[in-house]
Amino acid sequence: MPARKKPPSWSQLLLAQRRFAEARDWQPFHTPKNLAMALSVEAAELVECFQWLTPEQSVRLGARERRAVEQELADVLLYLLRLSDVLGVDLPQAARRKMAVNARKYPVALARGSARRAAALRQRSRV
Repeated sequence: MPARKKPPSWSQLLLAQRRFAEARDWQPFHTPKNLAMALSVEAAELVECFQWLTPEQSVRLGARERRAVEQELADVLLYLLRLSDVLGVDLPQAARRKMAVNARKYPVALARGSARRAAALRQRSRV
């Protein structure tokens, strides 16, 4: 069995995306505003892959639908990566910090099995 190729690290992916944009001289167009708008469009295209599917259908995608979802997820990731690079945001570090914030906002004892927002969880715990 052939050895699986190691996936690129976050920094390798970031650098590859930066070089891709630089080689095309896209920096003038890659402003935070434009990248955020493009990210939003790609996220909407991802949503479109699931539009009108039942919850059950959405977890049992066929090969064609799965490939479309993979492409849209990649687009979202690449725009997010580029936006974070342009803004100088260490996205893995920001994500770790946000996960810590979410752990405080949604303690397991209150949030397990609940889809309620943090304010509703806190209010319910006082009752």
